Amino acid sequence: MPLPSGGTWPPPNLTDIYTDYDEADAWYAGDKTRLADLYGTRLVRGRDRQEYVQHLWAQTRDLTRHETRLHIPLAGDIAATSADLMFSEPPTFTVDDPATQDRLDEILEEGGVHMRLLEAAEVDSALGDVYLKLAWDQDVAKRPILAVEHGDAAIPVFRWGRLTEVTFWRELERSGEQVVRLLEHHESGYISYAVFEGTSTHLGQQLPLDDRLDTAHLASVVDADGRQATGIPLLTATHVPNMRPNRKHRGQPYGRSDYASPCFDLFDALDTTWTSWMRDIRLARARLIVPSGYLQNLGPGNGAAFDADREVWQELTMDPTQGGGITLNQFSIRVAEHQQTMQAIIEQAVRSAGYSAQSFGLAGEAAATATEVTARERRSMITRDRKAQYWKPALRRITEAMLALDKALGWSNALPEVPAIEFGAAVSQDAESVARTIQMLSDAMAASTDTKVRMAHPDWDDPQVAEEVAKIKADQPAPVMDPFALPGEMTGEDPEAEQQDGPPAREE
Repeated sequence: MPLPSGGTWPPPNLTDIYTDYDEADAWYAGDKTRLADLYGTRLVRGRDRQEYVQHLWAQTRDLTRHETRLHIPLAGDIAATSADLMFSEPPTFTVDDPATQDRLDEILEEGGVHMRLLEAAEVDSALGDVYLKLAWDQDVAKRPILAVEHGDAAIPVFRWGRLTEVTFWRELERSGEQVVRLLEHHESGYISYAVFEGTSTHLGQQLPLDDRLDTAHLASVVDADGRQATGIPLLTATHVPNMRPNRKHRGQPYGRSDYASPCFDLFDALDTTWTSWMRDIRLARARLIVPSGYLQNLGPGNGAAFDADREVWQELTMDPTQGGGITLNQFSIRVAEHQQTMQAIIEQAVRSAGYSAQSFGLAGEAAATATEVTARERRSMITRDRKAQYWKPALRRITEAMLALDKALGWSNALPEVPAIEFGAAVSQDAESVARTIQMLSDAMAASTDTKVRMAHPDWDDPQVAEEVAKIKADQPAPVMDPFALPGEMTGEDPEAEQQDGPPAREE
C-alpha cells in the first residue's frame, strides 16, 4: 500500500474504528469540555441523539452559570492499573549469544524501554490498539530508538491478522480549518515520508519535505520517491491489540478497549451520581430565614441585608412568637445512598473491564501475603495473562528488528536473534514470605545455598550470587570433632569399608 495521495481523512474504511477511538479517548483524557462536546454538541458519529438524551454529558446547560457537572477519572485509573499489572516489573529478554545479550541489555536500559512499554500498555488498554516502531538518529544516540504510536494515529494493513504495512500520521500545524500532516509509511525494507496540507476532513495536497523546518532533515535521508532504506528485510513496526475479538467489529484484527460497552454508560452514571452528591452538599448549606424587619437598610436603591455574624441587636418592636423569629433551614445529605451507588457502579465497571475490585482498593487495604493477594485478584491476573499472549509475539518481532537494524547501521556486530520473553511477577512477594519459603526448603534440605541466595535476591547477577555463597560458607563454623566418636562417624565413612576394600585375607 503506497502513501495516500489525497482524499477524505481518515480513510472511509476506518471511519467506524476512529469513531470508537474518539469516544474512548474522551473518557481516557477525562476532559469535561471534550465529553460535553462529544455527547452534547457533536455527539458520536452515526449515533442517534435520543440515545444520549438522558446522559449527564449530553444535557445542555445555561452558559451564564457555573459548570456544576463533575467527572471522576475512573477510565484513566483502569488504563493505568492495566499497565501496572502488565509491566510493574520489566520483562526479561533472553537470547543465546552472549555478545548479542550484552548489546540487547544495553539498548533496553539506555533506551528506557521499560517506561515505553508502560506508556504503550496504558494507551493500549484505553484505545484497544497500540503500535511499537523503530527510529534512529545518530545525533541523539547510536542505537535504535523504540517509539510508541497510538491506535488513532495509524492506518494499518493486515494480512491474516498480522500487520504487513502501516502509515503513521501526526499533525504538524493547525490553523482554523487548515491542517498540515506528516505521514510516515513503514513496509519491509523501507520507510516513506510525505507532508500534506489539507483540512480537518481531507488530506489535501502534498508538499516538499524541505518546505518546513520540522521536516527538512527528512529530505536529506530519502530518495527521489521519498523512501528511506532500512537495510533489513523486516518490518520496523508492530501492532499490539489490547484483547480480541473486537465485539463491535467482529472479524477484524483491531483490538478491544477495556472500556468497551457497557463501560461508557457506567462512566456516565458514575459522574451523574458524583454530581448529585455534590449538589446535595451545596443545597444542604445552612440558610437563615429572617423577617424583613431584621434586615438592615443599605440606603436608597441598595436594598437590605442581614448580617449573620452580628452579635448585638437592638430591640425590635415585634412579637417573635408570631412567625417573626429567625428560622434555620438545612437539608440532609444522602451520604450513604450516594456512596453505595457509586461503589456498585465502580465495581461493575471494573468487573466489565476484566479486573478484580481488589486491584482498585475496593476490598479493603488489609495486609496480605503475595499468595493471598493473587487469590483475591484472580480475575485481574487472568486478564493480565490473556493480554500477555498478545504482547509476547509483538515484542519478539520488534526486538529482532531492533537487533537487525542495529547491525545494519554499523553500531554493533551482534547477531540478530528472536529473544525469549518472560514477564515479571505482577505481585511482588514480601520479605517475610520469601524468608519462610527459604527456611522450609532449608529444613527439608531441598535447595542448595546458591538457589536460596537467588530466591532472596532475584535481581542479582551470577558474580554477586557466587560472592554471597562464598561468604555464607565462610561464615559457617567448622564441624566439632567428638573425641568419643568411632573412626569415620564425623565424616560419614564406614570404618569397615577400608578393610573390605583392602587385599583379601591370606588363607592359613
